[in-house]
Amino acid sequence: MDNALAHLIAAALAFVGTHFALSHPLRAPLVRLTGEKGFPALYSVVAFATFAWLVVAFRAAPPAVPLWNGQSEGAWIAASLLTLLAAVLFIGSLQGNPAMPDPRAAAHAAKGPHGVFFVTRHPMMWSFALWSAAHILISPTPRVMVLAGAMAFLALVGSHLQDRKKEALMGAAWAGWEAQTSYWPRLGALGKAGAKNWLIGTAIWLAATWAHVWLAYIPAGLWRWVG
Repeated sequence: MDNALAHLIAAALAFVGTHFALSHPLRAPLVRLTGEKGFPALYSVVAFATFAWLVVAFRAAPPAVPLWNGQSEGAWIAASLLTLLAAVLFIGSLQGNPAMPDPRAAAHAAKGPHGVFFVTRHPMMWSFALWSAAHILISPTPRVMVLAGAMAFLALVGSHLQDRKKEALMGAAWAGWEAQTSYWPRLGALGKAGAKNWLIGTAIWLAATWAHVWLAYIPAGLWRWVG
């Protein structure tokens, strides 16, 4: 392993580790130390600092030979569908999400599932995981696998731990929400995600994949075949 890749792994471990530590074992003592208003500021500083380190380390790690051919038409079609679904789940997660740090969380849970929550109770976290999977699929190099793998691990393990934390914080309200929803995506419920979420999600996906060629110098999504 070269030094650049080791540096990237260290940055990924710091990014994921500090998120877990600040969200769970260190949260209570730090809230007592910094106060309810001070803790979010501390959390944000650590998150942005470790993320910046991760980005710098990723850029410093040289591209390597892919572990498999991710540039086939099939791989690009699959990656495009995964990122489209990720966009729909993400936009839908911003509306009435009991998992968000919102004083109305219990009220949102009491209303029962709606939109993308018929698919999964953690649509935002699954959107990050699907985005990560798409990038690993088409660019299976060590540096991409470390970066995207860290994002997916943080999202999926973090949402599982969030269930446990919400059970303790919200009691019956979260238990009722869990009983009506699923951690694992129910693909058969995609039709219930809501026309609005599909329309806005598709628009965001089209814009993001169009910008991909300018940001990463690689056409993505429909733009890979159109234009």
